[in-house]
Amino acid sequence: MSKTPIYDFVKKYADENNVRLHMPGHKGKEVLGCERYDITEINGADSLFECDGVIAESEKNLSHIYNTRASFYSTEGSSLCIRAMVFLAMQYADGKKKILAGRNAHKSFLSALALCDVEADWLYGDNLYSCNITAEALDKALAGDEYFAVYVTNPDYLGNMVHIKSLSDICHKHGIPLLVDNAHGAYLKFTGHHPMDNGADMCCDSAHKTLSCLTGAAYLHVSKDALYPYEADAKRALSLFASTSPSYLIMASMDLMNEKLSDGYEAELHNAGRMVDELKTDLSHLGFEFTGREKLKINIKTKSAGYLGTQLCKMMEEKGIYPEFCDDDNLVMMFTPQSTKEDFEQIIRFFSEIEKKTPITSDMPVIPHLQRAMSVRQAMFSSCEKVNVEDAVGRILAHPCVSCPPAIPIAVCGEVIDDTVVNCFKYFKIEQISVVK
Repeated sequence: MSKTPIYDFVKKYADENNVRLHMPGHKGKEVLGCERYDITEINGADSLFECDGVIAESEKNLSHIYNTRASFYSTEGSSLCIRAMVFLAMQYADGKKKILAGRNAHKSFLSALALCDVEADWLYGDNLYSCNITAEALDKALAGDEYFAVYVTNPDYLGNMVHIKSLSDICHKHGIPLLVDNAHGAYLKFTGHHPMDNGADMCCDSAHKTLSCLTGAAYLHVSKDALYPYEADAKRALSLFASTSPSYLIMASMDLMNEKLSDGYEAELHNAGRMVDELKTDLSHLGFEFTGREKLKINIKTKSAGYLGTQLCKMMEEKGIYPEFCDDDNLVMMFTPQSTKEDFEQIIRFFSEIEKKTPITSDMPVIPHLQRAMSVRQAMFSSCEKVNVEDAVGRILAHPCVSCPPAIPIAVCGEVIDDTVVNCFKYFKIEQISVVK
Protein backbone atom coordinates (compact mmCIF):
# COMPACT_ATOMS: atom_id res chain seq x y z
CA MET A 1 0.00 0.00 0.00
CA SER A 2 1.36 3.39 -0.98
CA LYS A 3 1.60 6.09 1.69
CA THR A 4 0.83 8.75 -0.93
CA PRO A 5 -1.40 7.16 -3.62
CA ILE A 6 -3.05 10.40 -4.82
CA TYR A 7 0.21 12.28 -5.15
CA ASP A 8 1.88 9.30 -6.82
CA PHE A 9 -0.84 9.18 -9.48
CA VAL A 10 -0.89 12.95 -10.05
CA LYS A 11 2.91 13.17 -10.34
CA LYS A 12 3.10 10.20 -12.72
CA TYR A 13 0.40 11.72 -14.90
CA ALA A 14 2.13 15.11 -14.92
CA ASP A 15 5.51 13.58 -15.78
CA GLU A 16 4.05 11.71 -18.77
CA ASN A 17 3.21 14.98 -20.61
CA ASN A 18 -0.04 13.54 -21.95
CA VAL A 19 -2.33 15.42 -24.32
CA ARG A 20 -5.04 16.70 -21.97
CA LEU A 21 -8.44 16.77 -23.62
CA HIS A 22 -10.18 17.29 -20.27
CA MET A 23 -10.63 20.01 -17.67
CA PRO A 24 -9.05 22.18 -16.25
CA GLY A 25 -8.59 24.68 -19.06
CA HIS A 26 -4.91 25.34 -18.43
CA LYS A 27 -4.15 21.83 -19.82
CA GLY A 28 -1.26 21.43 -17.39
CA LYS A 29 0.77 24.25 -18.94
CA GLU A 30 2.57 26.28 -16.29
CA VAL A 31 1.11 29.73 -16.74
CA LEU A 32 0.90 30.28 -12.98
CA GLY A 33 3.36 27.60 -11.85
CA CYS A 34 1.27 24.83 -10.23
CA GLU A 35 -0.83 23.59 -13.11
CA ARG A 36 1.00 20.31 -13.82
CA TYR A 37 -0.50 18.71 -10.72
CA ASP A 38 -3.96 20.24 -11.05
CA ILE A 39 -6.14 17.59 -12.67
CA THR A 40 -9.73 16.37 -12.75
CA GLU A 41 -11.40 12.97 -12.37
CA ILE A 42 -9.71 11.25 -15.31
CA ASN A 43 -9.45 7.47 -15.55
CA GLY A 44 -7.36 6.23 -12.63
CA ALA A 45 -7.58 9.45 -10.61
CA ASP A 46 -10.63 8.23 -8.64
CA SER A 47 -13.53 10.51 -7.65
CA LEU A 48 -13.77 12.06 -4.21
CA PHE A 49 -17.43 11.29 -3.51
CA GLU A 50 -17.57 7.92 -5.31
CA CYS A 51 -14.06 6.75 -4.52
CA ASP A 52 -12.77 3.19 -4.78
CA GLY A 53 -9.19 3.84 -5.94
CA VAL A 54 -6.33 6.13 -4.90
CA ILE A 55 -8.54 8.53 -2.94
CA ALA A 56 -10.17 5.70 -1.01
CA GLU A 57 -6.71 4.29 -0.25
CA SER A 58 -5.48 7.68 0.97
CA GLU A 59 -8.53 8.18 3.19
CA LYS A 60 -7.92 4.74 4.72
CA ASN A 61 -4.37 5.86 5.50
CA LEU A 62 -5.80 8.92 7.23
CA SER A 63 -8.27 6.80 9.20
CA HIS A 64 -5.41 4.59 10.39
CA ILE A 65 -3.43 7.63 11.56
CA TYR A 66 -6.37 9.05 13.52
CA ASN A 67 -7.62 5.64 14.70
CA THR A 68 -11.17 6.21 13.45
CA ARG A 69 -13.92 4.02 12.09
CA ALA A 70 -13.65 6.12 8.93
CA SER A 71 -12.17 9.46 7.84
CA PHE A 72 -13.02 11.53 4.79
CA TYR A 73 -11.45 14.39 2.84
CA SER A 74 -12.93 17.81 2.23
CA THR A 75 -11.37 20.30 -0.16
CA GLU A 76 -13.81 22.97 1.04
CA GLY A 77 -12.63 23.31 4.60
CA SER A 78 -14.30 22.35 7.85
CA SER A 79 -17.37 24.32 6.76
CA LEU A 80 -18.33 21.44 4.46
CA CYS A 81 -17.67 18.90 7.20
CA ILE A 82 -19.83 20.80 9.70
CA ARG A 83 -22.79 20.75 7.30
CA ALA A 84 -22.23 17.04 6.70
CA MET A 85 -22.05 16.30 10.45
CA VAL A 86 -25.38 17.99 11.13
CA PHE A 87 -26.97 16.18 8.18
CA LEU A 88 -25.61 12.80 9.30
CA ALA A 89 -26.78 13.27 12.88
CA MET A 90 -30.24 14.15 11.54
CA GLN A 91 -30.54 10.75 9.90
CA TYR A 92 -30.90 9.21 13.38
CA ALA A 93 -32.88 12.05 14.98
CA ASP A 94 -36.05 9.96 15.40
CA GLY A 95 -38.27 12.94 14.71
CA LYS A 96 -36.40 15.43 16.90
CA LYS A 97 -35.66 18.77 15.23
CA LYS A 98 -33.33 20.48 17.70
CA ILE A 99 -29.62 20.44 18.37
CA LEU A 100 -28.01 21.82 21.54
CA ALA A 101 -24.92 23.88 20.75
CA GLY A 102 -22.25 26.08 22.30
CA ARG A 103 -23.03 29.71 21.45
CA ASN A 104 -19.49 30.30 20.12
CA ALA A 105 -20.21 28.28 16.98
CA HIS A 106 -18.73 29.31 13.63
CA LYS A 107 -21.21 30.83 11.18
CA SER A 108 -20.93 27.75 8.95
CA PHE A 109 -22.90 25.96 11.69
CA LEU A 110 -25.75 28.42 11.12
CA SER A 111 -25.71 27.65 7.41
CA ALA A 112 -25.87 23.96 8.33
CA LEU A 113 -28.95 24.63 10.45
CA ALA A 114 -30.59 26.53 7.59
CA LEU A 115 -29.77 23.97 4.92
CA CYS A 116 -30.88 21.02 7.08
CA ASP A 117 -33.94 22.83 8.49
CA VAL A 118 -32.78 22.33 12.08
CA GLU A 119 -33.10 24.70 15.03
CA ALA A 120 -30.54 25.16 17.81
CA ASP A 121 -30.83 25.98 21.48
CA TRP A 122 -27.72 27.60 22.91
CA LEU A 123 -25.36 27.08 25.81
CA TYR A 124 -23.81 30.48 26.53
CA GLY A 125 -20.32 31.35 27.72
CA ASP A 126 -18.62 34.37 29.23
CA ASN A 127 -17.90 36.09 25.91
CA LEU A 128 -18.40 35.86 22.16
CA TYR A 129 -15.50 33.48 21.56
CA SER A 130 -15.56 31.04 24.45
CA CYS A 131 -18.13 28.70 25.96
CA ASN A 132 -16.91 26.74 28.97
CA ILE A 133 -19.53 23.99 28.95
CA THR A 134 -19.39 21.73 31.98
CA ALA A 135 -20.69 18.18 32.22
CA GLU A 136 -23.13 19.25 34.96
CA ALA A 137 -24.57 22.07 32.86
CA LEU A 138 -24.89 19.80 29.83
CA ASP A 139 -26.60 17.06 31.82
CA LYS A 140 -29.15 19.56 33.12
CA ALA A 141 -29.77 21.01 29.64
CA LEU A 142 -30.40 17.55 28.17
CA ALA A 143 -32.95 16.55 30.80
CA GLY A 144 -35.88 17.44 28.55
CA ASP A 145 -35.02 14.81 25.91
CA GLU A 146 -35.71 17.15 22.96
CA TYR A 147 -32.32 17.18 21.20
CA PHE A 148 -30.87 14.77 18.64
CA ALA A 149 -27.24 15.91 19.10
CA VAL A 150 -24.88 18.22 20.96
CA TYR A 151 -22.43 20.44 19.07
CA VAL A 152 -19.37 22.14 20.60
CA THR A 153 -16.37 24.09 19.36
CA ASN A 154 -13.04 22.89 20.72
CA PRO A 155 -10.49 24.46 20.71
CA ASP A 156 -12.07 27.88 20.38
CA TYR A 157 -10.49 30.86 18.64
CA LEU A 158 -8.75 32.07 21.79
CA GLY A 159 -7.25 28.67 22.60
CA ASN A 160 -9.71 27.65 25.31
CA MET A 161 -10.68 23.98 25.50
CA VAL A 162 -13.58 22.08 27.05
CA HIS A 163 -13.39 18.59 28.55
CA ILE A 164 -14.55 16.47 25.61
CA LYS A 165 -14.52 13.15 27.50
CA SER A 166 -16.89 14.31 30.22
CA LEU A 167 -19.22 15.94 27.68
CA SER A 168 -19.27 12.82 25.50
CA ASP A 169 -20.09 10.68 28.55
CA ILE A 170 -23.11 12.89 29.28
CA CYS A 171 -24.26 12.82 25.66
CA HIS A 172 -24.06 9.03 25.51
CA LYS A 173 -25.87 8.77 28.84
CA HIS A 174 -28.75 10.54 27.07
CA GLY A 175 -28.34 8.43 23.95
CA ILE A 176 -27.29 11.23 21.59
CA PRO A 177 -24.02 11.96 19.73
CA LEU A 178 -21.44 14.63 20.45
CA LEU A 179 -20.30 16.57 17.36
CA VAL A 180 -17.12 18.64 17.65
CA ASP A 181 -15.84 21.50 15.53
CA ASN A 182 -12.15 20.70 15.97
CA ALA A 183 -11.09 22.92 13.07
CA HIS A 184 -8.21 24.40 15.09
CA GLY A 185 -7.08 21.06 16.51
CA ALA A 186 -5.98 18.60 13.81
CA TYR A 187 -2.61 18.33 15.57
CA LEU A 188 -4.26 17.34 18.88
CA LYS A 189 -4.15 13.70 17.78
CA PHE A 190 -0.50 13.78 18.79
CA THR A 191 -1.07 15.33 22.23
CA GLY A 192 -3.82 12.99 23.51
CA HIS A 193 -6.54 15.65 23.29
CA HIS A 194 -8.16 14.87 19.94
CA PRO A 195 -11.98 14.42 20.02
CA MET A 196 -11.68 10.98 18.38
CA ASP A 197 -9.66 9.78 21.37
CA ASN A 198 -12.02 11.27 23.92
CA GLY A 199 -15.48 10.01 23.03
CA ALA A 200 -16.81 12.40 20.38
CA ASP A 201 -18.91 10.66 17.74
CA MET A 202 -17.90 12.90 14.83
CA CYS A 203 -15.56 15.84 14.39
CA CYS A 204 -13.99 17.99 11.71
CA ASP A 205 -10.33 19.00 11.47
CA SER A 206 -9.05 21.81 9.28
CA ALA A 207 -5.87 20.27 7.92
CA HIS A 208 -4.74 23.66 6.64
CA LYS A 209 -5.01 25.53 9.94
CA THR A 210 -2.46 23.70 12.08
CA LEU A 211 -1.03 21.13 9.66
CA SER A 212 0.83 21.89 6.43
CA CYS A 213 -1.91 21.19 3.88
CA LEU A 214 -3.12 23.69 1.32
CA THR A 215 -5.92 26.07 2.29
CA GLY A 216 -9.28 24.29 2.04
CA ALA A 217 -8.00 20.92 3.23
CA ALA A 218 -10.11 19.36 5.99
CA TYR A 219 -11.09 16.01 7.48
CA LEU A 220 -14.40 14.56 8.62
CA HIS A 221 -13.84 11.81 11.21
CA VAL A 222 -16.27 9.17 12.48
CA SER A 223 -15.25 7.58 15.78
CA LYS A 224 -14.84 3.83 16.21
CA ASP A 225 -17.30 4.15 19.09
CA ALA A 226 -19.83 6.39 17.31
CA LEU A 227 -23.43 5.71 18.30
CA TYR A 228 -24.54 5.15 14.70
CA PRO A 229 -22.92 4.07 11.38
CA TYR A 230 -22.50 7.61 10.10
CA GLU A 231 -19.70 6.51 7.79
CA ALA A 232 -22.18 4.59 5.61
CA ASP A 233 -23.75 7.82 4.40
CA ALA A 234 -20.84 10.25 4.83
CA LYS A 235 -19.96 10.56 1.15
CA ARG A 236 -23.56 11.39 0.28
CA ALA A 237 -23.68 13.95 3.08
CA LEU A 238 -20.48 15.63 1.92
CA SER A 239 -21.49 15.63 -1.74
CA LEU A 240 -24.85 17.18 -0.90
CA PHE A 241 -23.16 20.44 0.11
CA ALA A 242 -19.94 20.29 -1.93
CA SER A 243 -18.70 21.31 -5.34
CA THR A 244 -18.53 18.56 -7.96
CA SER A 245 -15.01 19.79 -8.79
CA PRO A 246 -12.82 19.07 -5.76
CA SER A 247 -9.23 20.25 -6.00
CA TYR A 248 -6.63 17.56 -6.64
CA LEU A 249 -3.94 19.97 -5.48
CA ILE A 250 -5.62 20.09 -2.07
CA MET A 251 -6.17 16.33 -1.99
CA ALA A 252 -2.54 15.70 -2.95
CA SER A 253 -1.44 17.94 -0.09
CA MET A 254 -3.54 15.89 2.37
CA ASP A 255 -2.13 12.71 0.88
CA LEU A 256 1.44 13.94 1.39
CA MET A 257 0.57 15.09 4.90
CA ASN A 258 -0.41 11.52 5.79
CA GLU A 259 3.16 10.45 5.14
CA LYS A 260 4.52 13.32 7.23
CA LEU A 261 2.16 12.55 10.12
CA SER A 262 3.37 8.95 10.05
CA ASP A 263 7.06 9.78 10.06
CA GLY A 264 8.58 12.16 12.61
CA TYR A 265 5.74 14.63 13.01
CA GLU A 266 5.26 13.96 16.72
CA ALA A 267 8.86 14.94 17.47
CA GLU A 268 8.51 18.10 15.36
CA LEU A 269 5.29 18.97 17.19
CA HIS A 270 6.94 18.45 20.57
CA ASN A 271 9.74 20.82 19.58
CA ALA A 272 7.27 23.45 18.38
CA GLY A 273 5.30 23.14 21.62
CA ARG A 274 8.50 23.61 23.62
CA MET A 275 9.32 26.82 21.72
CA VAL A 276 5.77 28.13 22.26
CA ASP A 277 6.06 27.41 26.01
CA GLU A 278 9.38 29.24 26.13
CA LEU A 279 7.87 32.21 24.30
CA LYS A 280 4.97 32.28 26.75
CA THR A 281 7.42 32.28 29.66
CA ASP A 282 9.43 35.12 28.12
CA LEU A 283 6.28 37.16 27.40
CA SER A 284 5.03 36.53 30.92
CA HIS A 285 8.30 37.86 32.34
CA LEU A 286 7.74 40.97 30.22
CA GLY A 287 4.37 41.45 31.92
CA PHE A 288 1.95 40.19 29.26
CA GLU A 289 -1.09 38.11 30.20
CA PHE A 290 -2.73 35.24 28.30
CA THR A 291 -5.90 33.21 28.04
CA GLY A 292 -6.36 29.67 26.74
CA ARG A 293 -4.39 26.46 27.12
CA GLU A 294 -4.10 25.26 23.54
CA LYS A 295 -0.55 24.07 22.88
CA LEU A 296 0.21 25.95 19.65
CA LYS A 297 -1.72 29.17 20.21
CA ILE A 298 -0.95 32.27 22.24
CA ASN A 299 -3.72 34.76 22.94
CA ILE A 300 -2.49 37.95 24.61
CA LYS A 301 -4.94 39.96 26.70
CA THR A 302 -3.67 43.24 25.33
CA LYS A 303 -5.63 45.67 27.52
CA SER A 304 -3.68 44.63 30.62
CA ALA A 305 -0.58 46.02 28.88
CA GLY A 306 -2.37 49.25 28.01
CA TYR A 307 -3.07 48.50 24.35
CA LEU A 308 -6.05 47.60 22.25
CA GLY A 309 -5.41 44.41 20.36
CA THR A 310 -6.02 46.23 17.10
CA GLN A 311 -3.33 48.80 18.00
CA LEU A 312 -0.79 46.14 18.90
CA CYS A 313 -1.56 44.18 15.73
CA LYS A 314 -0.93 47.23 13.55
CA MET A 315 2.40 47.79 15.29
CA MET A 316 3.38 44.17 14.65
CA GLU A 317 2.40 44.33 10.99
CA GLU A 318 4.60 47.40 10.55
CA LYS A 319 7.47 45.13 11.65
CA GLY A 320 6.49 42.37 9.23
CA ILE A 321 4.78 40.17 11.85
CA TYR A 322 1.20 39.19 11.00
CA PRO A 323 -0.96 37.68 13.78
CA GLU A 324 -3.87 35.34 13.06
CA PHE A 325 -6.50 37.60 14.59
CA CYS A 326 -7.05 40.64 16.74
CA ASP A 327 -9.83 42.71 18.23
CA ASP A 328 -9.76 45.35 20.94
CA ASP A 329 -9.26 42.73 23.68
CA ASN A 330 -7.18 39.98 22.08
CA LEU A 331 -4.21 39.29 19.87
CA VAL A 332 -3.98 35.70 18.66
CA MET A 333 -0.78 34.10 17.36
CA MET A 334 -0.81 30.56 15.90
CA PHE A 335 2.30 28.39 15.59
CA THR A 336 3.18 25.07 13.93
CA PRO A 337 6.34 22.99 13.50
CA GLN A 338 7.01 25.19 10.48
CA SER A 339 7.44 28.26 12.72
CA THR A 340 11.18 28.88 12.83
CA LYS A 341 13.57 29.85 15.59
CA GLU A 342 14.01 33.16 13.80
CA ASP A 343 10.24 33.72 13.92
CA PHE A 344 10.23 33.31 17.70
CA GLU A 345 13.25 35.57 18.09
CA GLN A 346 11.58 38.30 16.04
CA ILE A 347 8.42 38.07 18.13
CA ILE A 348 10.18 38.32 21.50
CA ARG A 349 12.31 41.17 20.17
CA PHE A 350 9.18 43.07 19.21
CA PHE A 351 7.49 42.59 22.58
CA SER A 352 10.70 43.45 24.44
CA GLU A 353 10.58 46.88 22.86
CA ILE A 354 6.95 47.56 23.77
CA GLU A 355 6.44 50.31 26.30
CA LYS A 356 3.91 49.24 28.93
CA LYS A 357 1.06 51.64 29.51
CA THR A 358 -1.70 52.07 32.07
CA PRO A 359 -4.05 49.07 31.77
CA ILE A 360 -7.30 49.63 29.91
CA THR A 361 -10.15 48.61 32.20
CA SER A 362 -13.09 48.30 29.77
CA ASP A 363 -14.40 44.77 29.22
CA MET A 364 -15.79 42.92 26.23
CA PRO A 365 -19.60 42.95 26.40
CA VAL A 366 -21.54 39.85 27.35
CA ILE A 367 -23.53 38.48 24.43
CA PRO A 368 -27.24 38.87 25.26
CA HIS A 369 -29.87 36.13 25.06
CA LEU A 370 -32.18 37.40 22.34
CA GLN A 371 -35.78 36.58 21.49
CA ARG A 372 -36.21 34.19 18.55
CA ALA A 373 -38.86 35.30 16.05
CA MET A 374 -38.00 33.02 13.13
CA SER A 375 -36.08 29.82 12.55
CA VAL A 376 -32.55 30.18 11.21
CA ARG A 377 -33.74 28.72 7.92
CA GLN A 378 -36.67 31.14 7.57
CA ALA A 379 -34.46 34.14 8.33
CA MET A 380 -31.59 33.14 6.05
CA PHE A 381 -33.94 32.34 3.16
CA SER A 382 -35.97 35.55 3.55
CA SER A 383 -35.63 38.69 1.47
CA CYS A 384 -33.41 41.09 3.37
CA GLU A 385 -31.98 44.58 3.40
CA LYS A 386 -28.96 46.23 4.98
CA VAL A 387 -29.53 48.85 7.63
CA ASN A 388 -27.36 50.76 10.08
CA VAL A 389 -27.22 48.95 13.41
CA GLU A 390 -28.81 51.95 15.18
CA ASP A 391 -31.87 51.53 12.95
CA ALA A 392 -32.15 47.76 13.47
CA VAL A 393 -33.84 47.68 16.90
CA GLY A 394 -36.98 45.57 16.65
CA ARG A 395 -35.94 44.04 13.32
CA ILE A 396 -35.10 40.36 12.72
CA LEU A 397 -31.53 39.45 11.80
CA ALA A 398 -31.29 37.74 8.41
CA HIS A 399 -27.55 36.97 8.06
CA PRO A 400 -24.66 36.68 10.55
CA CYS A 401 -22.82 39.79 9.22
CA VAL A 402 -19.44 38.71 10.63
CA SER A 403 -16.24 38.12 8.72
CA CYS A 404 -13.71 35.34 9.10
CA PRO A 405 -11.79 35.37 11.38
CA PRO A 406 -13.43 34.75 13.78
CA ALA A 407 -16.80 34.27 12.01
CA ILE A 408 -18.72 33.84 15.28
CA PRO A 409 -22.16 35.48 15.00
CA ILE A 410 -22.94 38.21 17.52
CA ALA A 411 -26.65 37.56 16.98
CA VAL A 412 -28.20 34.50 15.39
CA CYS A 413 -30.32 34.65 12.25
CA GLY A 414 -33.99 34.85 13.22
CA GLU A 415 -33.37 36.72 16.49
CA VAL A 416 -34.86 40.15 17.25
CA ILE A 417 -32.34 42.98 17.53
CA ASP A 418 -32.47 45.00 20.74
CA ASP A 419 -30.40 47.82 22.25
CA THR A 420 -28.05 45.46 24.08
CA VAL A 421 -26.96 43.63 20.94
CA VAL A 422 -26.67 46.93 19.04
CA ASN A 423 -24.06 47.93 21.61
CA CYS A 424 -22.30 44.61 20.96
CA PHE A 425 -22.30 45.22 17.21
CA LYS A 426 -20.78 48.65 17.76
CA TYR A 427 -18.15 47.27 20.12
CA PHE A 428 -17.03 44.79 17.45
CA LYS A 429 -16.98 47.55 14.78
CA ILE A 430 -20.02 46.30 12.85
CA GLU A 431 -21.91 49.28 11.45
CA GLN A 432 -24.47 47.62 9.17
CA ILE A 433 -26.40 44.37 9.39
CA SER A 434 -28.83 42.47 7.17
CA VAL A 435 -32.39 42.27 8.46
CA VAL A 436 -35.52 40.57 7.17
CA LYS A 437 -37.65 42.87 4.99
